[in-house]
Amino acid sequence: MRQEQFVTRYQHEWQQFEDWLQRRGEKARKSRSSLDPQLPGDETIPQRYRRLCQQLALARRRGYSPQLVERLQQLMQRGHNLLYRTPTPRWQRAVEFLVADFPQLVRSQAGAMWVAFALFAVPLIGIFVLLQFKPELIHLLLDPRQIAQMEKMYDPAADHLGRDSGTNWAMFGHYIMNNISIGLRTFASGLLAGIGTILVLLFNGLTIGAVAGHLQNAGFGEPFWRFVVGHAPFELTAIVIAGGAGLQLGLRLLAPGRKRRIDALVEGGVIGARLCLGVAFMLLVAAFIEAFWSAIVWVPMWGKLTASGMLWTLVIVWLWRGGRGGAGNAH
Repeated sequence: MRQEQFVTRYQHEWQQFEDWLQRRGEKARKSRSSLDPQLPGDETIPQRYRRLCQQLALARRRGYSPQLVERLQQLMQRGHNLLYRTPTPRWQRAVEFLVADFPQLVRSQAGAMWVAFALFAVPLIGIFVLLQFKPELIHLLLDPRQIAQMEKMYDPAADHLGRDSGTNWAMFGHYIMNNISIGLRTFASGLLAGIGTILVLLFNGLTIGAVAGHLQNAGFGEPFWRFVVGHAPFELTAIVIAGGAGLQLGLRLLAPGRKRRIDALVEGGVIGARLCLGVAFMLLVAAFIEAFWSAIVWVPMWGKLTASGMLWTLVIVWLWRGGRGGAGNAH
């Protein structure tokens, strides 16, 4: 085969491979990660790379021009550097995900996140305010046993705060299981066309608002707020994000657009799963704070509020600015 025929036959393959190298190289410089299966064309690159190596060997054996051989050699070397370089350590990828990719992903689903926030916050604030004027309504939301237990947990005269008993480590494990189960339930119920997630958000908002409203009205507000303000920034924000993940999943089920419903659902599931990884981290942090900081009795109210303000600032800045101008784009 003459060189002109050889070039004409394979030129489009070389150009496609070169285009991929440019896109992948730019992404790699930003994210410093290994191959990302979500970048279009990644799944065919190993086969294209092997064909390029075969074509380079043919060009050398047939004595084609040094310029052509050099071009193929450079493409092969660039492909080798990207395909076979040392992968980024797992801990570094995890840090990059939490610092940059997760906040970017949350912002990419801003519509669902704001709806989830409204579904959670409006009933919470509404029932809290309502109970200040009509305290008897608490009996429509909670049974007498639950009310008595709450009042015992936040009794100002008690030597504990927010829990009856248990070591810090035991409560840490309990809080992890409880918090993460709520987060996963909030997300997974989005499979019910989003209705399940809506109900879970409304229920949690009403329950938390009812507890806070009753304790405030009954004179137990000060110990209650001293206990909850520390872990609230991470825990409440995580619930909202899990709700947003569930809502976007339900929306893709109801309105897949031009995609097949199953494809849209898979896409929503991937996005939701990645969001839930960040939610799990936030709930783990919340459980740690709740077990080892929130229950401390001797820290005054101003100390708890100061710490809470710092944590709220940290969470907001992290989700608002994380990944801007730094790591790779979220998908």
